[in-house]
Amino acid sequence: MVLKKKRKYRAIAGLVLAGLVTVTALWEKPQTAQAGTISSSSITSETIKQKEQEISKAQEEKKALQSGLSDLQKIKEELENSKSDLKKYVVQLDNNLAEIERKIADLKLQISDKEAEIAQTEQELEEALSQEENQKDSMTMRVRLMYEQSDSYMVEMLLKSASFSDFLNRADFMERVVDSDKRMYADYQATRRLVELCKEELELEKQILDQTKENVEIEQQNLEALIDQKNRDIQKYETDIDNKEKAIREYEEEIKAQDEEIKALEAAIAEEKKKILANSGSVLIYDNGAFKFPLASYTRISDDYGYRIHPTLGVQQFHNGVDFAAPKGTAIYAAYDGKVAAASYSSTMGNYVMIDHGSGLYTIYMHASALYVEKGDVVVRGETIAAVGSTGRSTGNHLHFSVRLNGEYTSPWNYLS
Repeated sequence: MVLKKKRKYRAIAGLVLAGLVTVTALWEKPQTAQAGTISSSSITSETIKQKEQEISKAQEEKKALQSGLSDLQKIKEELENSKSDLKKYVVQLDNNLAEIERKIADLKLQISDKEAEIAQTEQELEEALSQEENQKDSMTMRVRLMYEQSDSYMVEMLLKSASFSDFLNRADFMERVVDSDKRMYADYQATRRLVELCKEELELEKQILDQTKENVEIEQQNLEALIDQKNRDIQKYETDIDNKEKAIREYEEEIKAQDEEIKALEAAIAEEKKKILANSGSVLIYDNGAFKFPLASYTRISDDYGYRIHPTLGVQQFHNGVDFAAPKGTAIYAAYDGKVAAASYSSTMGNYVMIDHGSGLYTIYMHASALYVEKGDVVVRGETIAAVGSTGRSTGNHLHFSVRLNGEYTSPWNYLS
């Protein structure tokens, strides 16, 4: 082994002394002699591989965005089949609206995540560019030094050897210098590749962000289009002469079913309170405090409590609450402290919340676009429990606010401050 090494360096020495060895020749040695330099850039190679995988994932994400939009035309075609049954139609349409709402919420979350990813990629790009510049400066200095020293420097260095052993050491040192130069060049190439990939990923992420924002706008338009259609179809159904008697009968049956649902909830709560009292526990007691107005803001009272002519059916009906017209998404507040007796959906009330305030007093909040509480939750006066919408048998964004005392509807104005 030692003999082979001596022969190798004698060959190098012979070439150098003959003036045939130059920096360029050493730089262009076969790849097999660079085995020791590849491992030094393994971290960079892994980073590049990871960045390529991120780009591939982003490309798939972009494709999914383009195919994930709601098919408004298909939804409308499916709804056509249920228009003859208003109750079925309302439930199906509200389900479609809820699905689009979920998509919009998911897209907005994706926008937030993508903005964070873009910020991270911009940071990675900035660091890669800085590293590339530093490596470029180092290589420039190295090339300038090589040029200034010229090929004869290496020959002179070898000729100044004090002994043959010193000569071999100097030759070994020169080879390590050349390997270091090649390593520097390989690292620089890897950094340049990383810069290119960061730029590619950044551009792709920005395209995805723009597409996601555009999808939110499209889904919002789909949502508004379906709500407008729902309002028109309910009004058309209720004002159609041929459907008049049927619509009045259906409305009365739905109100009756609504009242029965509310009474069943009250009965279940009363039974629960009996069990609590039997176990010597405490129950809610209303302390006669004034209610907080149940909306963050509203535009007008669209329908007041009491008997009135139904706006589309044209017949006198008892209206068991107050309708407050308000923009979609307006916060709905708990009017007073209490426990959520129900947070559910029905074809007439849409998404609704019912709160038990104790002493036989309940408040009901109907037609919400979203519910933020669940059955059993304890809420306090002024807590946000839902958002204004137009779910159920509704023809516009509003809050239907009802108050019940001892099993009967009573005017909300008796409690609102």
